[in-house]
Amino acid sequence: MRVRGADLAAAGAALGLVALSGLAGGILYLAGHPVHASSAPFTAHWLPHLGPGTPLAVATAVLVIWHGPRLAAALPWRRLLGLTYAVAAVWILSLALVDGWRRGVADRLTTRHEYLSEVGGVIDVRAMLRGFTGRILDFQPDSWTTHVAGHPPGALLVFVGLDRVGLGGGGWAALTCVAVGALCAVAVPVTLRALGDEVAARAAVPFLVLFPGAVWIGVSADGLFAGVTATGLALLAVAARRNSLVIGLGAGLLLGGGLFLSYGLVLLAVPALAVVLLAGRLRPVIAALAGAAVVVTAFTLAGFWWLDGYHLVTVRYYQGVASVRPYAYWIWADLALVAVCAGPAAAVILRRAAIKRPWPRPVVLLPAAALLAILAADVSGYSKAEVERIWLPFAVWLLAGAVLIPPAGRRFWLVAQAAVALLVNHLLLTTW
Repeated sequence: MRVRGADLAAAGAALGLVALSGLAGGILYLAGHPVHASSAPFTAHWLPHLGPGTPLAVATAVLVIWHGPRLAAALPWRRLLGLTYAVAAVWILSLALVDGWRRGVADRLTTRHEYLSEVGGVIDVRAMLRGFTGRILDFQPDSWTTHVAGHPPGALLVFVGLDRVGLGGGGWAALTCVAVGALCAVAVPVTLRALGDEVAARAAVPFLVLFPGAVWIGVSADGLFAGVTATGLALLAVAARRNSLVIGLGAGLLLGGGLFLSYGLVLLAVPALAVVLLAGRLRPVIAALAGAAVVVTAFTLAGFWWLDGYHLVTVRYYQGVASVRPYAYWIWADLALVAVCAGPAAAVILRRAAIKRPWPRPVVLLPAAALLAILAADVSGYSKAEVERIWLPFAVWLLAGAVLIPPAGRRFWLVAQAAVALLVNHLLLTTW
């Protein structure tokens, strides 16, 4: 395995940023100026441990590192996608099971801050939507719990829907997040292939399977959000390739739905614009806009106006811990969290994308668009800490340029990706 010094320097700088953010967080805490993250920069507790998922996670990583690049290059496309999805789901679930079934999976979404704590109180969905904004602000008798208040009502509706069809409780909710989140590993290659670069699509597969952000996909609702929106972008690319209005409409429905899962997902307009520019066809884009408009109209007619919700969330945000989290620390520490979530390979990809010519290619524009969305979210100050999960829908696209890594060095960087995920999950007990 041959690894170039400039790539090692880029990855080293990213990991150095992580170390610096941890050191700075500790110093600020000792100086009486805490940054309000339990294991800064991570929202987690220091707890070295093993668990039932450890053997499966290690075995999955070894198999993907050893066989992944070869199989990704050789398997028929549909078989590759099926295998990719299955192994990605195993990787996500095995990492979650390092913390055990109850602590790592079934109970993760049942705490008082999470969505499931509010599901039982939703008797009339229409009434809930009409009164949703009235319960966003804190310190009211009926204020929504933290995660429900911090998101549009579509997020809560996902778990209400699961409950209504008989899949209630933390176990089913967690497995749904894993199942939908694993779609990221398929959606990114599908997008690359639809945009005309099957070689890049196949090269990205092992990196997407061993995505370090899988630690937070299993289990968080943000993993589900990432899967939904990644699939929406993939459908947008496929619609443009086939000039299909129907697929374009489906893409719009998913991406429009993303707006009602998390307010910050409006920034996916940047990667979506990159897909549109690369595809160069207008008709499917119009269909996608129509699909998104259907979703917006449906929520509006049901009683929830997105802009009102967003305005109130900005107020609620500073009613809580965000008011004491220092912007001067988190504006760069958030980027350290992205470096962990996306892994050191992302730093290598971005370095190579920056010097790649010609630049208007999917493997350059998609990571660049994702980085631009992340920087916009970072500067806004509305995501101070916890972005290792909040920015999953953006971070996964940083790996779209994996083909830029020379083949001789890919196994080395796959080892690095897997090592980051395994170390984080075995040294820290992640929360939220």
